[in-house]
Amino acid sequence: MSSIKVEPYVPDEDYDNPAMVTDFYEFSMANCLFEHGYKDTVMVFDMFYRENPDQQGYAISCGQDKLVKFLLNYHFNEKDLIWLRSKGMSQGFCDYLRGYRWHGDLYTLREGTICYPQVPMVRVECDMAGAILIETYLLQTMNFHSLIATKATKISGLSTHRSRNVMEFGTRRAQGESAGNDGAYAAILGGCIGTANCLAEMKYGSEVKAVGTIAHSFIEFFPSEYEAFEKYADTYPENVSLLLDTYNILESGLPNLIKLDDALIRKYPDDPNRRVKSARIDSGDLARNYKKLRKALDAAGKHYVKLVASNALNEKKMDDMEIYEGAKFDAYGVGENLITSASSPVFGGVYKLVAVKLPDGTYQPKMKCSDSASKAVIPGKLMAWRVFDDDGKGQCDIVSMDDEVIRPHEPITLVNLDPDAFDHMKTIVPNHVEKILLPHIVGGKLAIELPDIQAKKDYIREQLQNRVWESELRPEMPHKHYVDLTQKVADCREQMYEMLHGGNL
Repeated sequence: MSSIKVEPYVPDEDYDNPAMVTDFYEFSMANCLFEHGYKDTVMVFDMFYRENPDQQGYAISCGQDKLVKFLLNYHFNEKDLIWLRSKGMSQGFCDYLRGYRWHGDLYTLREGTICYPQVPMVRVECDMAGAILIETYLLQTMNFHSLIATKATKISGLSTHRSRNVMEFGTRRAQGESAGNDGAYAAILGGCIGTANCLAEMKYGSEVKAVGTIAHSFIEFFPSEYEAFEKYADTYPENVSLLLDTYNILESGLPNLIKLDDALIRKYPDDPNRRVKSARIDSGDLARNYKKLRKALDAAGKHYVKLVASNALNEKKMDDMEIYEGAKFDAYGVGENLITSASSPVFGGVYKLVAVKLPDGTYQPKMKCSDSASKAVIPGKLMAWRVFDDDGKGQCDIVSMDDEVIRPHEPITLVNLDPDAFDHMKTIVPNHVEKILLPHIVGGKLAIELPDIQAKKDYIREQLQNRVWESELRPEMPHKHYVDLTQKVADCREQMYEMLHGGNL
């Protein structure tokens, strides 16, 4: 038997094509299905998750814009095809991918939408290759952006209606360059006012504002702390922000700040903009030092100097300082606990086959079966709806088949997805209901106007303030948002589970 000769692939550390951010098994499956004649078979996949980060009552769905742009530019280069041939993919499959463009349908929640477990965040309907090969990039993008945006709403105080001025300082602790850039973007959506990451502002614009002043090394470089402060003020007289804890906060940093500000007053007596604007502390007992600094600065007539805290902060530490110790800093710099969502570092979104389109145009439901009926995938081509109560707050989410229509003021019988619910079935008459799974790409073409960053920030804030029950936002033991199935979906799921469970195929 003669061996197949393929062109050798030469590794290139600088090569980058996002379409190749793909787990190898996706290519193995797609190649096999292609070889067996399923090239044009249309598949439907849903992306959803099972638990909110940090056991909280909600999550923020983010990453849609990046996913849309990825799919609109989806392609394979000759270098990709040479590598795929070297890994055993067929010549026919590689020839097919050479001219491949993504031409499916992408339905997702609008970027920034509050979301809940089991409700589809993304629905993909595409030919076999376009449905299978995008799994890894889709999950990586949606999981990470959603994770950081959700964490940012907690740290920035949006979720508790106590907004803070938080700057994202975590790029140096992020898991790589892309995590630093994408994390900065997601953190801004979640309520942060700036980022230390310069490239993030260059990529996303002034809404993702790069901020920062000086480090301890700058102060250590000069013969004295005061000289370091003075040189910085000479260079940036309208943006004087100092770091006080290089040597001693109260015995050195504070006296030198006051000395410098007095010198600025003498030098620029008629320009109140040329004063010390803020001072940051990065160590010690932050709350205790805040109160001492605030008292001393106010006594010196320097009430305009704002105080900034950093040093391994998270939402709990900031809550403790503000609520129990009366130390509410004017701003915070938060690093690793935000950019890695350290307390809950994985957003567990999954991507599951839920239907295959048949030649007659109907959809055959598909279901990953589990040892527990409550964990079985919801099969079928699905749609997601949100019902709002009389106060405009989300009352429940409904998962229906795509061909079902839920209308206001018409009774509908629902099956509670929670197996522990006391009322397994209920009938409601919704006053207001919205379809929340929206077309973003249809037939490979952009089908929605993508909002700008400010609009996304406003959208997230408005939902948390006005569209979510406050009981879902409390940090401890939050209310579990109701997720219900239509009778049609529940019957399909139950029948498929009975048929498939135990391997009786």
